[in-house]
Amino acid sequence: MSLPSKYTWENFQRSYTEFPSINLAIDLSRSSLNAAHLQSMEPLLQKAFRAMAELEKGAIANPDEKRMVGHYWLRNPALAPNVSIRNEITETLAAIKKFAAQVHSGEIKGASGPFKRLLIIGIGGSALGPQFVASALGHARRDRMKVHFFDNTDPDGMDKALAEIGNDPGATLTVVISKSGGTKETRNGMLEARAAYTKAGLSFEKHAVAITGVNSELDRYAQNPAWLARFPMWDWVGGRTSETSAVGLLPALLQGIDIDQLLAGAAACDELTRVADYQKNPSAQLALAWHKAVNGIGAKDMVILPYKDRLELFSRYLQQLVMESIGKEKDLDGKVVNQGIAVYGNKGSTDQHAYIQQLRDGLNNFFATFIEVRKDREGSSMEVEPSTTSGDYLLGFLLGTREALTQNNRESITLTIDEVSPFSIGVLIALYERAVGFYATLVNINAYHQPGVEAGKKAAGAVLELQLQLLKYLRDHAGEKFKITQLATALNAAEQTETIFRLCEHLSANQRLSKTSGVNPFDSQYQLKN
Repeated sequence: MSLPSKYTWENFQRSYTEFPSINLAIDLSRSSLNAAHLQSMEPLLQKAFRAMAELEKGAIANPDEKRMVGHYWLRNPALAPNVSIRNEITETLAAIKKFAAQVHSGEIKGASGPFKRLLIIGIGGSALGPQFVASALGHARRDRMKVHFFDNTDPDGMDKALAEIGNDPGATLTVVISKSGGTKETRNGMLEARAAYTKAGLSFEKHAVAITGVNSELDRYAQNPAWLARFPMWDWVGGRTSETSAVGLLPALLQGIDIDQLLAGAAACDELTRVADYQKNPSAQLALAWHKAVNGIGAKDMVILPYKDRLELFSRYLQQLVMESIGKEKDLDGKVVNQGIAVYGNKGSTDQHAYIQQLRDGLNNFFATFIEVRKDREGSSMEVEPSTTSGDYLLGFLLGTREALTQNNRESITLTIDEVSPFSIGVLIALYERAVGFYATLVNINAYHQPGVEAGKKAAGAVLELQLQLLKYLRDHAGEKFKITQLATALNAAEQTETIFRLCEHLSANQRLSKTSGVNPFDSQYQLKN
């Protein structure tokens, strides 16, 4: 089956753009973007350019919290709106480099000697960015420290990470990351880590670093007794755009990654994506292609298909960046719009043995982004067949999968980078950060707040408060057994009967309540465990 007629060499030449200064190419020839749409979007695009320029000058871009949005200043402090912020950025970067050098030299060390391992405790943007960069740029033979993560409040997940660390907490440096210092998942991870050090007879404080807001709950906690170091998080840097702040730079540098090149790649991409011309601006091209693909209303999902193992976590990183930024109930005028673009992905060619079948033959409810990396590996590759390497197969599968999707009128974008390096990772981070900002203006939403996340935290808090009431009631009636409906009545919480059921089941599974099974799941009785 031949490609549709519009996918011609001539169309490819019109739709393929190379950006040599950042070693990036974008191919939109297999997207639905066309000249008519570009012309109709030009006024909105110019508005997006102006909004971005104002944001970089220090405009209040997050009116909910009266905050500026300044992650772009992290890569070019000279752009910061005042000398104070400029100095904070440069001084923090210098402090990060000094601390990492002292750790690597052994001047700063743990109870067992020089630090060999790194435990990162954070969630959301305080974990996804560092995880992506660690996976993309780490190398077992070159890493200065082996990295582990607590990125959830799952006890089993923490036990798994601690098991990997083994009997060596005295050579493990723990970095706790939380802007507010009150994030419960991170607080829980910190307490669990502290308990592990204490169990080993070690002082947690002498193995710990905090990255947090000045005078936050965590900042105060890390001062008494004093931790090894504290580095700032600023209110003008959102979690999902914090990778080029201390949040991402300190873990990366401790691991041994060249953060100067990471910052240089992001800065170079920032410079290019300030150009108010669609043809010369790769982030603007992405935003316009997304807008056309999803009809400006999130009508299709974004599938990220990097054909490189090192980019496997990129889709997870982009899930937060895109979905938390664009997934909004109301627009800037207060109108209910329920905007969003769902993001998922894995890596090629693994995906060809997973969900490519549905992408080609199932619902046409997505657009794909292929990421091609031209360089296969350091050094030469063996031939697995005459004149053919494993890397040749990888490219063949990328192009073949893309063509198979095209044949069934499934649209795609293709990004090409020369290699996976600190510079190119910086480029990709900055490329998508600005594309998200442009797209948000195109659909008239605020990309820089997250009211839905806060709503979820409040609801979780209510559940935990209900659990406290439940346990108090059972303590006050020790030795007595109660059915779920009886507990709901006693707690005056009939509308939360299901939640009480789930709490009782969880508590009994963890041996905190005793359960007497009934004739059905809802007839069981619970009491405080002796």
